[in-house]
Amino acid sequence: MATLKVPATVPPVADDCEQLRKAFQGWGTNEALIISILGHRDAAQRRAIRRAYAEAHGEELLRSITDEISGDFERAVILWTLDPAERDAVLANEAARKWQPGNRVLVEIACTRTSAQIFAARQAYHERFKRSLEEDIAAHVTGDFRKLLVPLVSTYRYDGPEVNTRLAHSEAKLLHEKIHHKVYSDDEIIRILTTRSKPQLLATFNHYNDAFGHRINKDLKADPKDEYLKTLRAIIRCFSCPDRYFEKVARQAIAGLGTDENALTRVITTRAEVDLKLIKEVYQKRNSVPLERAVAGDTSGDYESMLLALLGQE
Repeated sequence: MATLKVPATVPPVADDCEQLRKAFQGWGTNEALIISILGHRDAAQRRAIRRAYAEAHGEELLRSITDEISGDFERAVILWTLDPAERDAVLANEAARKWQPGNRVLVEIACTRTSAQIFAARQAYHERFKRSLEEDIAAHVTGDFRKLLVPLVSTYRYDGPEVNTRLAHSEAKLLHEKIHHKVYSDDEIIRILTTRSKPQLLATFNHYNDAFGHRINKDLKADPKDEYLKTLRAIIRCFSCPDRYFEKVARQAIAGLGTDENALTRVITTRAEVDLKLIKEVYQKRNSVPLERAVAGDTSGDYESMLLALLGQE
């Protein structure tokens, strides 16, 4: 389901490093060469390039990139070049420090990664920022959002396939009762959403649909403008249909008068090695336009070329 295209024969790491060094040197930066290398290497290969580059040239590759390019292109290349756990740590830090109720980045990270991936991101956060993600969320987020988001990023969910059907039935009933009484920040709602495994939650949501005749997210639309309810719906969508969730983020980033480059870059760089092919299929079906064409129509220059490379365009 990934869109990343890695050459059948990948050059030696040392060759990649030397080519990147050449791209940075001289009168002008060779942006196309940067894209041709970094835009076609997987996470392990990029990690090896960063390590070898630092050893060969005494400088972090990310520093060289930052010194030579700028703007949206720089952000896309930097986010892509980072290890996935480092990338999540950087995105989570930005979301926590500049938090606003409409920001769903913390939800995306907490609900679309495996338990091991979230744990790795939290470790990367410690190493990079010398404090925990949880304490930064607690410091910058308030009220019901803090009550929800701190345990959401802290949990280490069971990753196995087992489902307790009786528990799914009882917790679907409990969720319906709390939602019916509009106590959306009730401890029981938060407990269920922040501790149960993904298969268990999907079983609970499915039973909710069967027992009450509609999806749980329909009952969470009592006030369509309420950002806390939007956050609860985002959590459920990230668990139940992440491809549709990310398609919507990409669509909203492109739609309208201006492009939300941060959101578009985030979707493409975080999903290119995961499920971006599936997201592209959902986008095509929903909008009758290939995502590549939509991106090309809303971006330009080297930034456009980098995103299209990650989207798998030849």
